[in-house]
Amino acid sequence: MTSLGDLLAAPGILVAPGAYDALSAKLAAKVGARVVYMTGFGVAGASFGVPDIGLVSATEMSERVRAIAGAAAPVPLIADGDNGHGGPLNAARLTRAYEAAGAACIQIEDQVFPKRCGHMEGKEVVALEEAAAKIRAAAEARGSRDFKVMARTDARATHDLDEALRRGEAFLKAGADILFVEAPQGEDELRKVAETFKGVPLVANIVEDGKTPYLGAKALEELGFKIALFPVSALLAVTARLEGVYATLLKGEGLPAGEARVTFQRYNELIGLPEMLADAAAITRDTEK
Repeated sequence: MTSLGDLLAAPGILVAPGAYDALSAKLAAKVGARVVYMTGFGVAGASFGVPDIGLVSATEMSERVRAIAGAAAPVPLIADGDNGHGGPLNAARLTRAYEAAGAACIQIEDQVFPKRCGHMEGKEVVALEEAAAKIRAAAEARGSRDFKVMARTDARATHDLDEALRRGEAFLKAGADILFVEAPQGEDELRKVAETFKGVPLVANIVEDGKTPYLGAKALEELGFKIALFPVSALLAVTARLEGVYATLLKGEGLPAGEARVTFQRYNELIGLPEMLADAAAITRDTEK
C-alpha cells in the first residue's frame, strides 16, 4: 500500500475522484485511482437524500468513512469533515474518529454551522482565529503524522482572494499538511494561489457548473497544484442515469436490449464475490482437515 504521504511526496498530480458510497469508492480504486475522496455533498445526497447544508451528523459521517475507506482500501481515502461539526474540541474528536475509521486524511473548512456546499451561494465563514484553532486541534489530535489534515477556506466567496490567502497561511502555521482554497474564480486566481504557496500540496476543486474554471489535471499540475479533486462528477452522471433507468422501468417494460449496463456476473466480480467465495471455501477445507 502506498501511503498518502508518499503520494504527496512523489512527482506528478493526484487525480482524486469523488466517492459517495462504498460501491463508488470500490470502483474508483479498481479502475486505478491512487487516492479517493469522500464527498460530503455526495454522502448527504446518496445516503440521506438531503442537500449539503449541514444536515448530516458527525456520527453519521464517521460511519460512512468506515464503509468507504474499507471499500477503497488499500487506496488512501481523503474524507470530508465539513467544518469539524462544532468548535476545536469537536474537530479534534472528529479527527480521531476519522483516523480510527480508516481514512488517510480529514478535510476541515472554515464555514459557520450549518455549512453549505462550497459552490453554493450564501456561505459564511467563522473568524480566522476560530478556524485556525480547529486546524490546530485536528493536527494535535491525530494519532500519527501519517494521517493528514487538509485545511479548506471558503473566504474567497465571503471576502476576497487576499483573505483566503491570509487564512491559508494561518492554517499552515496551525499544522495543516494540505491546503484547499475553495472556488478561485479564473485561471489568474488559481495561478496566484499556486504562486503564493509554492511547495505546499494544494488542492484544486473542479466542480461541474461550479465557480472555478473546469480544467484538467495536466493544466492544474502546470499551474502548481498537487491534487485535482473531481468530487461530484460521478455522482452527477449516476444521478442522470438513475433518473432515466427508473423512468424506463416504470413504463413496465424493463431495460431495453443493448442498454448500457454491466452484466449481473460482472457486478458480482467487481464487488469481490469470487474472492470471498474462494476464501470461504479455503476456510472450510482448513476446518475439515
